[in-house]
Amino acid sequence: MSKVLPVLAVVASIFTLWYAAVPFMNVKETLTGLERAGTTVVPDNPIARRDASAVALVLRNSFAIPATYAQERPRLPAPHQVAQDLWETVVLKKVTSKRSLVYHGWITLSATLLGFTIGTGAGILLAVGIVHSRAMDMSVMPWAIASQTIPILAIAPMIIVVLNSVGIQGVVPKAIISAYLSFFPVVVGMVKGLRAPDAMQLDLLKTYNASGSQGFWKLRLPASMPYLFASLKIGVAAALVGAIVAELPAGGARGLGGRMLTGSYYGQMVQIWSALVFAAVLAASLVLLIGWLQNRTLKRMGLL
Repeated sequence: MSKVLPVLAVVASIFTLWYAAVPFMNVKETLTGLERAGTTVVPDNPIARRDASAVALVLRNSFAIPATYAQERPRLPAPHQVAQDLWETVVLKKVTSKRSLVYHGWITLSATLLGFTIGTGAGILLAVGIVHSRAMDMSVMPWAIASQTIPILAIAPMIIVVLNSVGIQGVVPKAIISAYLSFFPVVVGMVKGLRAPDAMQLDLLKTYNASGSQGFWKLRLPASMPYLFASLKIGVAAALVGAIVAELPAGGARGLGGRMLTGSYYGQMVQIWSALVFAAVLAASLVLLIGWLQNRTLKRMGLL
């Protein structure tokens, strides 16, 4: 209970701020709709109302606050509107329907898992090479760091276009972008973990005449496990972001990114927010899964 209460307090604070922001974000559109329906609003001049601040409009037209929570196309949907859309698109729709968030979530998740696997494998291999080769440490590591300075929104369309031009489509381009984002945290965490053993532990292995491979498997790799799992949690969340971003330049309607893009085309903010919330829940689930694997693995290794 001591761990649950802080989480519930944070969630309650977020929902409170969210509900409080809705009237100020939606008041102008709400007043315009009420005026068309014949309701008197202040100010009654549309131009003056457009230039007025949202705070002033809410204070002068407090009667309109309930209507801001029930707009069909709000700027900022209320939490209950997002929850209703999630219920309709997750529970009520068939998972094979293109209007189901489960359908779109699986498309994004498949690219995420493939990219995360590629990025993790590449990151671990690169980290092992960096730790055991000073030349790689001096040459490869700076390039790995520099690669993360390129904005993903700039490189994603380039990757999609180049791969499409050679006939590579579908999940592979999205997986490559996911791998691009996920491999760097794994590299940094694994390098830190492999270098975690101190000089005394390394000298002890030398006194036992242990080989380099024995030192790796018996000392360096077990010592790197806590660092590896910490970096995997960051990497899997980054991989999901990469998959969603990769779906945007494709211009399709498949995946959570495509769902958000379609919602922006038609001004369906509720659809965008429900896809965002679903993606956040999906990312949290993946992180919790890695946390569960971490506990199981470290307990079996005697590190917990």
